[in-house]
Amino acid sequence: MKISVPPSRPASRGFTLLEVLVAIVVLSFGVLGVVGLQAAALQANKEARNQSAAVALGRELGDMMRGNKDIALQTTASQNPYLVSNFTGTLPSTSANCFTGACATQLGVAEFNMREWLARVAAVLPGARVVVCFDDSPYASADGRPEWACSSTANDAAVVKIGWSRQGFDTSATGPERAQDGARPSVVLPLIAGSTQ
Repeated sequence: MKISVPPSRPASRGFTLLEVLVAIVVLSFGVLGVVGLQAAALQANKEARNQSAAVALGRELGDMMRGNKDIALQTTASQNPYLVSNFTGTLPSTSANCFTGACATQLGVAEFNMREWLARVAAVLPGARVVVCFDDSPYASADGRPEWACSSTANDAAVVKIGWSRQGFDTSATGPERAQDGARPSVVLPLIAGSTQ
């Protein structure tokens, strides 16, 4: 009597379905991490672009004030249109348009300059807020962070403070962090208008 022995199975080769699924899950987590890093990099790039634009606009304002220093050195807003108490989007009125006709006075030039400059700020920075004032202490004494309030005494240095809306990293927040909602200025630049001597 012959006993038949079933043929032995060859050793399994290749991947099982379970191993393939585990590999796909691990790969998915890696891809999600890369996508998250890319999103964070894009957001940081946008903030850097806004910061660079705000600094360039602040320097431009300083150049305009040096070009019209007799007006820029005045300490009241009625005599000095370069002083801005709190711009959040409403452009100031101006009596002259220096592009279509000659501006007759230095005050008219200053009014026109500020209207055009503030329009560019509003166009470049989302939700822009601007304060231009005389302030020797633009940083809070408690924590050293910039603040919107100004000391506004006659012998203080002129400064421009610029803030804008920024996307928050807090995913539970209902909206973006906004400069108007109590955040601090993002850029504070001293403006050297000139000297009375």
